[in-house]
Formats: sequence, structure tokens, C-alpha cells
Amino acid sequence: MNMKELQNKSILLFGKSRAFSSDEFESQMKFHKIRLFSEFNDDVVVVIDGKMMTPYEQMASDELYEKHSKEVEFIPIDIFEKEIAKYIDSDTLLMSLKLSHDKQRLKSFIQNSMLSDELFLKLLKMYSWSGEDFFENDDNRDVSAALILRFYENIERNHNVQYATTGIMHLVAQTKSTKLLKAISNLEPIKHHPKIQVAIAMSDCCDDEMQERLYKSKSQKILEALSLNKNLKSTLIEKFSKDEILGRNVAKNIILSNELFELFKDNKIGLALNESLTTEMQKELVELDNENISYALALNNSIDETILKILLLNSNKEIQSAIYQNSTTPLEILRRAYKNNQNYEELAKNENTPIEILYQLQLDGRYERFVKTNKAFGKHIVRENIGWDV
Repeated sequence: MNMKELQNKSILLFGKSRAFSSDEFESQMKFHKIRLFSEFNDDVVVVIDGKMMTPYEQMASDELYEKHSKEVEFIPIDIFEKEIAKYIDSDTLLMSLKLSHDKQRLKSFIQNSMLSDELFLKLLKMYSWSGEDFFENDDNRDVSAALILRFYENIERNHNVQYATTGIMHLVAQTKSTKLLKAISNLEPIKHHPKIQVAIAMSDCCDDEMQERLYKSKSQKILEALSLNKNLKSTLIEKFSKDEILGRNVAKNIILSNELFELFKDNKIGLALNESLTTEMQKELVELDNENISYALALNNSIDETILKILLLNSNKEIQSAIYQNSTTPLEILRRAYKNNQNYEELAKNENTPIEILYQLQLDGRYERFVKTNKAFGKHIVRENIGWDV
């Protein structure tokens, strides 16, 4: 069944359309030259069960199916509306909406779940927010809810979020789509929400164009957020490298090349915390024999084992404590550390500490809280289904 095959033929709709408004559904039928009836006749070739069917309509549909299922096709409204959506010409629709200035029709299409994401984002770009916030009036609320409902991951677990600004914030945090992030960043109400702008600036999907636009805001919070972006564009890397605080953020978070490692040599602590350091880079930093730099290296979750063993030779207690809390520290080192009760607190916090050691540590009231908040221990309890309250 497709729209071309139904041209100049008749269909019967019980109840109402779902994704398309009643007027739009009828308009689409006229466009495809399909005759629409609410009662059965001999010309009907398709019977559609729509939404909000009355008991009478449900009974009539069942009776028709028993009598005519061999010569008439019976399909639910969702399947039929998906077929309609396939035949919508995006350019024609967009031009029609632009010329008509019909805001309600535009909103109806934005709320139509059958349209492609690509067309949805084009329609969203056309919508006028009238200078108001996402949920400040009924129309804006409906459009905002449609945006969240379409793209929010696991929306069925949190229905209420589609009617809250936090839903937009969550979309920014969740999305792996630059197109969606850019669409959100261009929405007029974003200007009312600096926290959402900060979240966009930190997103890995924030491309060069968005980064440049956000940089021009000169907001200190947005600049700090940009400096934490792993995919920061090269011109901004250069600018931020000249600022002590922003430069350290970039040195810590950017994916390092040899050239960038050299560029941020004045931010060695930031570099020491960067998890993309190569072993050679780590070796160069540890050879500086600077305790602040060594401490930062000891905190790095990508520290090479050979470098870590060099750091262990340092008698500085803070450096040793950082190593025993580091989740990449090898098991043999953690087991050896367990022989000294001065290391127990760090071991209780470490997600890489062997389970048998964590079991022992949780028996001591001084470390019980740290063990029970240890994510690895909590996952173990859930996996083993022991039933402890962690």
C-alpha cells in the first residue's frame, strides 16, 4: 500500500487521525486524490482504525474485517500516516508555510512525529518564539515539548521532563548530533538561559561555527566552558593558551599532539592531568622532578605503569595517596598497599581495588562509607544480587 496506488480510490477512516490534524489529513487526501469516507461502501479499498474510535466504530470495524478482509486492506492509523509522511515534499511544504504565515499549521507539523528529523529541524527554524521563553506561552510550550519528546533519550522514563527547561538542558548533554545541537543553539529563548549556553560550549558536538559565536559573547562562564571542550578549534586554542586559567583548562582537556604539548609547556600541571598524554610526554614531565607536577600525574587516570612506578618512589604522602586512589593503578600495587593500614582510606575509594579487599575494608566503620559509595563495589553487589543497601 502506498499513496500512488490509492490515487482515485476510496478509504474509510474510523475515529480520528493521530499525527496529522483533521484538516491536514483531509488536505493530504485531496492532494493525493484519495476519497475519504466515514462509512463503508463498495468503493472502499482500505479501512483505517484511527484514534479515539467509539465503541460503535470499533464494532463496525470488527464486523467489516470479518466480512471483507480478503478484498479490503485493514491498517492502523500510525502505519497510514507514516506512508503519508514519506510523500511530503519538504521544499514545497516549507515554501507553503513561509508564504501563508500560518503559525498553527506550522506548529501542527512540528508536533507531527511521523516527519523526519531533518524536516523537523527545518520547521523548528521557521518558528517564531515572539521574544518569549520556551514555556512562557501555550504555543512555545507545545513546540518545546515536541522538541524534547522527539530527541530525549528514554523519554518514557521521565515524561514530565518534556514540559521543563531541564529537558532542553538534558538534550544538550545527551546528543551526539551536531545538527541538533546547532538547532538548539539557534533557538531564540536560548538567550534567557546562560546555563544552556555553557552546556553547549562544553559539548563535543559544538563545531567551529558555534564555538566562534559563543566566544564572541565574551561571557567568562562561556569562555571557561569552551576552554574545557576537547574539540576546541585551533584559533581559540591559541587565544586561550595566553590566559593562565583558561590555558590550564585547555592543557588539561584538549587532545594533545606534539605541537600542542609544546604550546602548553607553561601549563605543565594542566598537561600532567591530560589523559591523552603519550608515555614519552609523561616521561618528560616526571623527569622534571617537581612534586606539584608529579602529584598531577599521579591523579591522571591514563598514567603509564612505568611512570606510576617511578612516582611511587617519591616519599611525598599526597603523591602516594593519589596513586592508591587512581583507578588505573595495577592490582599488584594495590594489594601491596593493603599491607599498610595507612593506605586503607584511599583503597576504600578506589574502583580498581580488588573486591575481596573492599569486603574487608567495609567491615571497619572508619572505611565503610567509602566502600559503600565506591561505584565498583555497588555494581558488584547489584550483579551478585546480594541485597545489601549500598
